Amino acid sequence: MIPLAVAGAPLGDAAIQIAVNGGGSAPLKLFLLLTALSFATALLVSVTSFTRIVIVLSFLRQALGTPQLPPNQVVVGLALVLSFFVMSPTANAVYADALGPYLEDRIGHVEALERGSGPLRTFMLRQTREQDLALFYEISGRERPASGEAMPMSVVMPAFMISELTTAFRMGLFLYVPLLLVDLLVSALLMAMGMMMVPPTLIALPVKVALFVMADGWRLIVSSLVRSFG
Repeated sequence: MIPLAVAGAPLGDAAIQIAVNGGGSAPLKLFLLLTALSFATALLVSVTSFTRIVIVLSFLRQALGTPQLPPNQVVVGLALVLSFFVMSPTANAVYADALGPYLEDRIGHVEALERGSGPLRTFMLRQTREQDLALFYEISGRERPASGEAMPMSVVMPAFMISELTTAFRMGLFLYVPLLLVDLLVSALLMAMGMMMVPPTLIALPVKVALFVMADGWRLIVSSLVRSFG
């Protein structure tokens, strides 16, 4: 319906008034939303906890000697669920500070991007190693600001990803070595018993799985992964 204040106005003015009151920014919001969704996979990998979690779970699968179990869909699903749990406080802050006010037309898209990058930057800097930040500042030739809030995302994001890869491989190594010792022990026992024709993996695999289950390994792995972002 046309407002009473517009009913007596010329047709052109009424059309402009209807466009403004009817939410003329809706097409822009839809465009920005579709653009963000097209980059959802890249954002999931580059600014969240997903990378560390999925790499550690992949290391665990290899260390157990079951490269196909759990299946890729299960590993990725578990990584997504744990990432959602870890990133919930950050996502809530982004919605409260940026996305919510933007959807309610209280702020513009530029201010929304600036506000939304704040919680993400804080999360990433908490997980980023000092030497990785220094590396990208050295490469870019920029002068490092005094506060983390002034650091550009173009420097924080690659430093965060390098730090995540380093941390994930370090955690994967800590998982791999104890299970590798089981393989070596089983191989040595088979050699000592003269059973050289028996594949060591045939014996080591059930032993490693049994040890992992008895130690409540999934709870320990998930607990260590989630707490590593504290």
